[in-house]
Amino acid sequence: MGVKNQVAGYLSRLSWFAFPALVSLAAMYPQLGNRWFSAIERQAMLFAKAKVQTILALSFAAILARVSILWFIPIPLPKVHDEGSQLLAADTFAHGRVTNPPHPMWPFLETFHVQQHPTYASVYPPAQGAVLAFGQILGHPWIGVLLSMAAMCGAVTWMLQGWFPPPWALLGGLLVLLRFGLFNYWINSYWGGAVAATGGALVLGAFRRIIHHRRWRDSLVFGSGAALLANSRPVEGLLFCIPPSVALVVWLLSGRGPSPRLVVRRVAIPMLLVLLPTLVFMGYYNWRVTGSTFLFPHVLFVRQYTNRGVLAWQTFPPPLKYSNPQFDYYYNVRLRTKYAASWNSWKHESWNGIRACWQLFLGKNLSIPFVALPWILRDRRIRLLLVQLSLSILGLVAIFVFHPHYAAPLTATVFALLVQALRHLRRWEYRDRPVGIGISRAIVFIAIASVPYLVWSAHRQPSLLDSWTTSRARIVKQLEARPDSALVVVRYGPGHTVDNEWVYNAADIDRSKIVWAREIPGRDPAPLLDYFRGRTVWLVEADATQPQLLPYPSTPLVH
Repeated sequence: MGVKNQVAGYLSRLSWFAFPALVSLAAMYPQLGNRWFSAIERQAMLFAKAKVQTILALSFAAILARVSILWFIPIPLPKVHDEGSQLLAADTFAHGRVTNPPHPMWPFLETFHVQQHPTYASVYPPAQGAVLAFGQILGHPWIGVLLSMAAMCGAVTWMLQGWFPPPWALLGGLLVLLRFGLFNYWINSYWGGAVAATGGALVLGAFRRIIHHRRWRDSLVFGSGAALLANSRPVEGLLFCIPPSVALVVWLLSGRGPSPRLVVRRVAIPMLLVLLPTLVFMGYYNWRVTGSTFLFPHVLFVRQYTNRGVLAWQTFPPPLKYSNPQFDYYYNVRLRTKYAASWNSWKHESWNGIRACWQLFLGKNLSIPFVALPWILRDRRIRLLLVQLSLSILGLVAIFVFHPHYAAPLTATVFALLVQALRHLRRWEYRDRPVGIGISRAIVFIAIASVPYLVWSAHRQPSLLDSWTTSRARIVKQLEARPDSALVVVRYGPGHTVDNEWVYNAADIDRSKIVWAREIPGRDPAPLLDYFRGRTVWLVEADATQPQLLPYPSTPLVH
């Protein structure tokens, strides 16, 4: 492992020198490899003319590329609190239910980001859970992740086709595939990202087509994209939709748009046909999960557990009391320390979030084209995207913490700006030498050539961080091979890392072959053992060096 870490560090440092060296070489010798590059570009231009074929090709390529390296980067194991919650939503939907009744033994089954009352359900919007449920029906929840990534690559390519000439749309779609389809956590986890990114791409692609073609089907797509955003990243999606929605209204009222009659027929009615049922569904889902049409599950979760407003400047109310020490530490110590309402805390977390987004979306190499930013700022056709990006970033930094998938709706926006930056860069000349062509070719070449290293880096991560998830998966496999059903009581030590959460259950707990429960210090487990009598009861000491299944003591100690 030490040798691997040394090699990784060496390659990482080498990349900081290799990238600028290659770009500099391309700038000094812009015609280097011109024969081969020109031939490839001509073939790409011919291929890109068939727009539907291009979309389908990139979508299928996303599936085939990731499946082809399953031997190297296997189907991921859930390792983050949020993933367990999303998988609960998937199992609930896959069994034809919107939510589940609360369990009588819920204090022992309680876990992070899962609502126990008034119903037992995930606290997250339903879109990602629905995608995972579709994958579960097909054989495994990760199939849903894979298909959503393919849809995202196709949707972003379709969006770019509405904004740029076909060859540039093909290039943008290819870069999206290379950045997201193989090695980052959107494809290698159950957290999500691709669903909201697809929604954002549909909104932007439809916006451009509505203005140019005035077709009712594009209005349907706009509404569908907004519906996806509302059910995946509702707050970020709302901010994302404000600029194109305002621009559409301004266009319609400016006199340059269609007649009022056509506006109603081709814009308003198609959008309402999608958005009104979406609002009805969201209200129904809220009512079933939280008991109130206007109370979102995540809002209820914040009230019940985090006890803190989502905005960065909001302070913590008095601490809540929790039934187990893991929750007490996580919500009353860790969150209050890390996300205190202070300027230094906000600055630190905002910078970390922005830096993580930059690394995910662009990285070093794809940031180079933004040397053309002064030209982009003067580009009127891109101004909407800049406004949208700015508004969304303001919204993201206004909350006390954000992860890169919170910015998923911006995927199409970022790559549209990247494509436009490359177009400006490609036209650069210096002393009649086409340096821009050489630099842009080098950037694309590096993006493709870096894939093996990035895939290898992704392969390294599980061995360093996820030993507890492999232990849990091993124990699950052992129990599933047995003929009897099991109750597994998880014992956490005083120094337990709260990120390593073992207690996650399926939607129908009582009919599950394996039920996971936590041992609560000072609380008699007799009601839990009595409720699940008939099951073989096991103990897992989660913080052991190698956790194993142990027979649960017949007379357990109450600490």
